[in-house]
Amino acid sequence: MAVKTFKRGLKLDTRKHATEGSPVEPAPQPRQVVIPVNQHFGAPNKPLVNPGDRVKRGQRIAEGAAPGPMTVPVHASISGVVKKIEPRLQSNNTEGLCVIIEAEDELSGETDFMPPLDPFACTKEEALQRIRDAGITGLGGAAFPAHVKFSPPPNKPIDIVIADGAECEPYLTTDEAVMTEKPDTLVKGLAIVMKITGVSRAIIGMEDNKKNLIPMIERELRLGNYPGEITVGLCRTLYPQGGEKMLIKALTGREVPSGGLPMDAGCIVSNVGTLVAIAEAFTLGKPLIDRDLTVSGGACKLPKNIRAPIGTILTDLPQAFMDIDYEKLRKILYGGPMMGTAVPSVSIPIQKNTSGIILLTEKEISIDAEGVCIRCGRCLRNCACKLTPVAINNALEAGDFDEAVKAGLLDCIECGSCSYVCPARIKLTQRFRVGKQKLRLLQQAAKAAVQQSPEAAKAAAEAAKRMAENFKPSGAPASGGAPAKS
Repeated sequence: MAVKTFKRGLKLDTRKHATEGSPVEPAPQPRQVVIPVNQHFGAPNKPLVNPGDRVKRGQRIAEGAAPGPMTVPVHASISGVVKKIEPRLQSNNTEGLCVIIEAEDELSGETDFMPPLDPFACTKEEALQRIRDAGITGLGGAAFPAHVKFSPPPNKPIDIVIADGAECEPYLTTDEAVMTEKPDTLVKGLAIVMKITGVSRAIIGMEDNKKNLIPMIERELRLGNYPGEITVGLCRTLYPQGGEKMLIKALTGREVPSGGLPMDAGCIVSNVGTLVAIAEAFTLGKPLIDRDLTVSGGACKLPKNIRAPIGTILTDLPQAFMDIDYEKLRKILYGGPMMGTAVPSVSIPIQKNTSGIILLTEKEISIDAEGVCIRCGRCLRNCACKLTPVAINNALEAGDFDEAVKAGLLDCIECGSCSYVCPARIKLTQRFRVGKQKLRLLQQAAKAAVQQSPEAAKAAAEAAKRMAENFKPSGAPASGGAPAKS
């Protein structure tokens, strides 16, 4: 089988050895869970329960505050009693409303799942509604509502669905574990998405460090006997191969246009974990209430892949199952070390998009101070999106957001490659992340002002100018950044 890839990118130390080939171990049920009301990219939710209410595992506890497609419900991940509804710190380092449920023995084992639904006999509308009702979002990290991704506009015809099993981030191995343990469920989930989208061709993409999985997946493809053509595509182990744009380029040769989405290249890309969750939503009626994730790093005494109820806090698990060396712990990442977010505490709940919790020692992190750009061009040569990171950074430092956008700010996927190769250790990715946030705020303020009056619009423009002049990249929030170089 030919091994495909994209241009540029990084050859990283994968650091997967601690959990590679390990099964997914079910975590002991915690005595309580802290479930964020909003765990998706889209319109906000509001709680449907109150303190004192008894809830069952799988019961809907939060729903969209306003009607619209860009929202998915949230469900109870354990059966118990709602103790509190209050703001708690989340993995994005902001406080958000959470439903705190305390387990109750009387309700143990009780569930409130949906009835099974035949995905190949129901209508497209019924299938999309089931995916939405199950609260399924993309499990690759973006948490985009799955039912929206699978219903592109009529002017964006799709002819290929790609299952993303590349898992290119260092340390993370749950996608590999899912493909190993549930290849039949993965194939069924992919066939369901093909049926919904009317696509007759699909590719299961993975890096060549997982090529040992090909025989078992091909066996399930033969046994499943689903309509259409489903093949396995092998890619070179190269970061960020798991990015949608990179995977599409490697497997199909197509290019996602600047400012575009995968559907602009006729493709839909879905994480393998998402596809498994979709299959279980139909066959079991199970909402997205559990999360598979990798817990690893030098400060983790028992690195493993685990399956935990959403809302679980790592420190609530028994020490025999999850043992942390706090003396060596220096940095906590939710997600992988390249694109994850650094958080101040392990007492932050697991969410739908938590692909891993990495507990790093001093030897595993880079704490070098930022220097001055030496114009070496390494960020250009290694940018998988073919951008000019130095030009974007210069524009942001000058407060010129229009120039930053022209240089590709909004096309940056924040993979962290430029920060990793920068000899001056400039935190380019963090600067770009803050730049995007600031740009969105400026655009929102300007739009609101225009809707009110010309005078307000002028004032907003002047305020935007002042904000641009006061832009301070060094104030970027903590993020994963790159692992220390070997």
